[in-house]
Amino acid sequence: YSLAKILTVGKVEVKTERDKWKKTGNIAIELMNEGNLSGLTVTKAEWWAQVLTYKGNIESVILMPVKKLKKLVKRLVSEGKAKITMGGDNNSSELVLISLKDIHGV
Repeated sequence: YSLAKILTVGKVEVKTERDKWKKTGNIAIELMNEGNLSGLTVTKAEWWAQVLTYKGNIESVILMPVKKLKKLVKRLVSEGKAKITMGGDNNSSELVLISLKDIHGV
């Protein structure tokens, strides 16, 4: 895959992580909303893009295959390295918090 092909032909789910990640070092990925499967759990996209913004400016973008991200989330949760919590509007979303350090296994 080339980046151009991913962005023009592939299906990409794009989520924006605003400001808080800078302080916590985590990104939040939605799994459920109001008791219904959502986000990573139901996406039909092949690729997942997490846009990291700070004070309205894009600082970076994490782009990875959805299959790889699902495996990563499952592994990190089972190892106790990722935390499942409630958040979002009215705390109605079940989210998994993943450390940016664990995203690429570095």
